[in-house]
Amino acid sequence: RYDPTWGSLDARPLPAWFDEAKFGVFIHWGVFSVPSFGSEWFWWYWQKEKREPYVKFMETNYPPGFSYEGFGPLFTAEFFDADQWADILKASGAKYVVLTSKHHEGFTLWGSKYSWNWNAVDVGPKRDLVAELATSVRNRTDLHFGLYHSLFEWFNPLFLEDATNAFKTRKFPTSKSLPELYEIVTKYQPEIIWSDGDGNAPDTYWNSTGFLAWLYNDSPVRDTVVTNDRWGAGSICAHGGFYTCSDRYNPGRLLPHKWENCMTIDRGSWGYRRDARLRDYLAIEDLVKQLVETVSCGGNLLMNIGPTHDGRIAVVFEERLRQVGAWLKVNGEAIYGTKPWRAQNDTVTPAVWYTSSPKEGRVNAIFLNWPVSGILELGEPQAKLGETQVKLSGYKDLLKWVALGEKGMVIALPQLTPQQLPCQWGWTLQLTDVN
Repeated sequence: RYDPTWGSLDARPLPAWFDEAKFGVFIHWGVFSVPSFGSEWFWWYWQKEKREPYVKFMETNYPPGFSYEGFGPLFTAEFFDADQWADILKASGAKYVVLTSKHHEGFTLWGSKYSWNWNAVDVGPKRDLVAELATSVRNRTDLHFGLYHSLFEWFNPLFLEDATNAFKTRKFPTSKSLPELYEIVTKYQPEIIWSDGDGNAPDTYWNSTGFLAWLYNDSPVRDTVVTNDRWGAGSICAHGGFYTCSDRYNPGRLLPHKWENCMTIDRGSWGYRRDARLRDYLAIEDLVKQLVETVSCGGNLLMNIGPTHDGRIAVVFEERLRQVGAWLKVNGEAIYGTKPWRAQNDTVTPAVWYTSSPKEGRVNAIFLNWPVSGILELGEPQAKLGETQVKLSGYKDLLKWVALGEKGMVIALPQLTPQQLPCQWGWTLQLTDVN
């Protein structure tokens, strides 16, 4: 059993499924999807920081005295079809999904009894959105279902009172945040609890270690659940399950602890933005590059989309997810279930990243640029004459190669037209019997 101390909790081995999964989809959905302007931090930027674009947007489009709570009934979700979402998630090749059950605005996507009249069952859709997605994901896919939950809430009077008391009082976590966490775990049995938003309060204020000890010892998901590292000021990149360290974290080198790169397809926001331009969305080439770099360095990629207030996954997000899925259909063996190799990227040719498949005795070299010469030089692998074999994923014949001295090899790629290529945006060489 685990004690409610970081020493004990941090010693818990991460359930193996998470490292094998490699790729998940993050979904930021909430009342912020109604104004869908600027950022999911809309309420804070408008009311607290009074940023000019947000103030102007409200003055131009809404009557005087309109409050953020007025967006609640407009969060309608009439086009939300959980089965359709599940099918898109499956097509993306992702192995897990994380839904924002509650963001910093405090609105819960389930009918929480601790969020009276500020939840999706009482207001807006009048539906339990968490339950609907959980059911569809479990019925239609093999994805692991996870939930994001914000510890703090920007404008909750109880939180503000505790903050004024320098967190010596604990009214908010005991009456709101912690009861919600126990509620979602018991009710939906998520296999990921993705915590966020510590409000500059320490983990002792949140009683994070007490909750995690229950989660790992006695909860219905104690054997399979994974958690992140956002459990109070100072815990990020230091305590918890896998490390996130910061948003869009991509160190480009191997880390000693399991980590995750959570990032957004829309460079500017996690929630849906009606004011986004095409150039704001990462191209599929960028997304494949992020995935390959992240996995090579031992991380998982959590790629975020923001649905609309009426429950649609915008076509641009759906296209990107399906493109990643198409790429993984060909190259998935170099991603899922792999381990980092002794070298993460190549020393001679840029934009070549390695993973290893120890069970198959294989090294995977993923190259993001097809060389004009048709010859690819690799500086890292040590090939063995008469033993090493080189295969291009999605192509039937073995490739010819020659060794370069002690270390390195030159590989002749097949001469293919663009239509004959096994995929676009990046290709995998499977090397067997290399040192």
